[in-house]
Amino acid sequence: MTTTATANPPAGRSTRSPGGRAPRRRRQFLGKNPIGLLLSAPYLIFVIAVFAYPLVFAVYMAFHDYFFAAPGAQVDRPFVGLANFQEVFSDPAVIRSFGNVGIFLLINVPLTVVLSLVLATALNKAVRARTFLRVAYYVPYVTASVAVVGVWLFLFSGSGLVNQLLGPLAPKPSWLISPTWAMPTIALFVTWKQLGFYILLYLAALQSVSKELYEAASTDGAGAVRSFFSVTIPGVRPATVLVLLLSTVTGANLFTEPYLLTGGGGPNGASTSPVLLMYQKGIEQGHPGTASAIGIALVIGVLIIAFVQRKLAGGDES
Repeated sequence: MTTTATANPPAGRSTRSPGGRAPRRRRQFLGKNPIGLLLSAPYLIFVIAVFAYPLVFAVYMAFHDYFFAAPGAQVDRPFVGLANFQEVFSDPAVIRSFGNVGIFLLINVPLTVVLSLVLATALNKAVRARTFLRVAYYVPYVTASVAVVGVWLFLFSGSGLVNQLLGPLAPKPSWLISPTWAMPTIALFVTWKQLGFYILLYLAALQSVSKELYEAASTDGAGAVRSFFSVTIPGVRPATVLVLLLSTVTGANLFTEPYLLTGGGGPNGASTSPVLLMYQKGIEQGHPGTASAIGIALVIGVLIIAFVQRKLAGGDES
């Protein structure tokens, strides 16, 4: 009888090939599809260069006595801790700018969500000139703000078309030079201009709502209004969360509209936004440290609002 002896490896010695560890680590780093990492690398570089690096640099400036100097010049920029933030939150102009953008968001965000959803629902049905209406709503979004602002200045000036139609009911002083109506007018302008983009988002979301749900609601006796509240609104909830977040972030970064419509935040700062104030303090007045502190406070505020919106709108469920 012949027996074959099997040699056991010495205790403590692994039977794995040492050369197999490097490929395994490489696969863990690159993932299952390395070509995907390669294709996404340009966008990753873009995000780092355009968003991540400026944000980190803004945090650095917010905690230092930073000022602009000639290229190559060696200057001292000492660490000042929270001094820039103390200056920001003790400045009435900064507090008012945050209040202004709060008024803007209270008008713009609800109007954007409601109007874009209602119009998208209407345009999703077989109505006459549906393609023309879709293009008509989207044209203002792709039109340069400078060109559209000229039309609104004509409409809402003291002798403009709106005041002529209102007659004695027109506000005095007029819309864009009134401390009361300047920011609401800007909010209406931004809502009208960006409405086409959000309509497209809702139109895309409506394609995923099953028609069987509408048929079931109709069988149960639900009319158009009831179906809208019971089927459409729950069906497009993820799109609603996205519209809320995008309109909030866009509104918080308000700059072009008050700069052009009210001549840089007038009257007397009634339409000044935090981003416009950042430009004035950082570029025009040469205080980039203060401007960065405003920016950091704005980012934190937007993150808090976005978190609350996500919770209230059911973003976690969607």
